[in-house]
Amino acid sequence: MAKPPIGGNRTGRKLGQKVKKGKLKASSRRWLERHINDPYVQRAQLEGYRARAAFKLLEIDEKHQVLKGAKRIIDLGAAPGSWSQIAAKVTDSSDDDIRVAAIDFLEMAQIPGVKILQLDFLDPDAPRQLIEAVGGTPNLVLSDMAAPTTGHQKTDHIRTMHLCEVAAHFAVEVLAEGGHFLAKTFQGGTEKELLNMLKQNFRQVVHIKPASSRQESVEMFLLAKGFKGRNGPGVVELDEEGFARDPREDIPATEDLEQD
Repeated sequence: MAKPPIGGNRTGRKLGQKVKKGKLKASSRRWLERHINDPYVQRAQLEGYRARAAFKLLEIDEKHQVLKGAKRIIDLGAAPGSWSQIAAKVTDSSDDDIRVAAIDFLEMAQIPGVKILQLDFLDPDAPRQLIEAVGGTPNLVLSDMAAPTTGHQKTDHIRTMHLCEVAAHFAVEVLAEGGHFLAKTFQGGTEKELLNMLKQNFRQVVHIKPASSRQESVEMFLLAKGFKGRNGPGVVELDEEGFARDPREDIPATEDLEQD
């Protein structure tokens, strides 16, 4: 059960610490102070998770049971690996019987029971490699992907929502019937076409803001539960020639984005 940290902590570190000015920029100093005083960061260190993001997944699972019964899991945008750590545990994945595949263009330290691909998920060969790595049909697709920020809010939103859309189409193409899809998104609206596609293919679609997601952060999570399968009505968007549309081809170039 993912309970929010209360009071102090068991790491021996006091909350409310200040960082000496030194040569740090003011913004860097504020970030560092927030980080070292974050009870979720301290709890992650205590419990052996690579990042505080672990508690976002655990909180979502506590309410929505997305991990229950999962036999194989794919983790998109996995670095540094806290979600993959949880996935390996709940699936009883081992190096001799891999049941979790993780992908990120950033380098990740190895995790027992997890096949890690250092590759951009937008690479055309990424889906094939992920399915091969996980060794079967996944029950859960996780995505904590976010595009590198540019400082331009509209551009950042469009790029991250594109990653969410690509992940959603991948989930529809690979999930076992009854499986779930969980992805990071940003406040400011999920594209109507994406929501409609998910509602056609899943029994329930909800937006979630877990307590462990920083209040000032614009991140939210989009959860689609109960995949209907690929034989039912309305599954997967088709292009004019009758082939499944690949949103990987739709990413806008930076110069094409309207600037405020």
